[in-house]
Amino acid sequence: MLKGAEAYSAYSGYITTPMGVTAEPVGENRRTFVEWLQRFLTLTANRPPFFGCHGIHEWAMVYKTEENRYEDLPLRLSPQEIAAVVDALPVRCSHYDAFRFFTPPARPLNRLQPVRETSPDLDQPGCLHANMDLYKWAFKLAPWCPSELMADAFELAREIRTLDMQASPYDLSAYGYEAVPIETATGRVEYERLQRGFAERAMPIRRKLLTLCEALLMPEQTDSVPATAL
Repeated sequence: MLKGAEAYSAYSGYITTPMGVTAEPVGENRRTFVEWLQRFLTLTANRPPFFGCHGIHEWAMVYKTEENRYEDLPLRLSPQEIAAVVDALPVRCSHYDAFRFFTPPARPLNRLQPVRETSPDLDQPGCLHANMDLYKWAFKLAPWCPSELMADAFELAREIRTLDMQASPYDLSAYGYEAVPIETATGRVEYERLQRGFAERAMPIRRKLLTLCEALLMPEQTDSVPATAL
């Protein structure tokens, strides 16, 4: 319950009560999403983490092409060297929103062929992108998501994205970031070490989002949602 926050009543998702402004009950359209997200997060949390992808997805996005997805960033290897790295390493991307940007020649190299509909069956808690997505899910649970939880998810996503790009074939030295060279054995060990650390940090955030989903799906959810979510 928010006191002295009448301005919030003008925003979607809030209602005014005699006690102050609060989040409105979960409507049927939002309830369908929360039910889907609860199942999605549960399946992801219960799946064993996989740490053998080595961030090859960003390389597969520029595999055998002269196009640069980030025009302001130079590549630190030639297209031929990038292709050689992708050809030499296993391509094991389970995340649809990464796989969908693979170049056409790279797609058949992937062990999995994810589509959006199979995301709940494939996402796993070791994946950088699945852990970055926790911020997306927290944002989509507004206005019920506690601001502290959303901030934690955002901070994690920001740090993960930094590693995501450091392990890519792009040169970020102009921005003060050193490469994590996954084309080398040493780089792959470092990538996995950092990936494991992010997976550990993601676990409590995922659990809290699950707890929030469960509270929102209770019959009297406005009374059961944690006070910090309102």
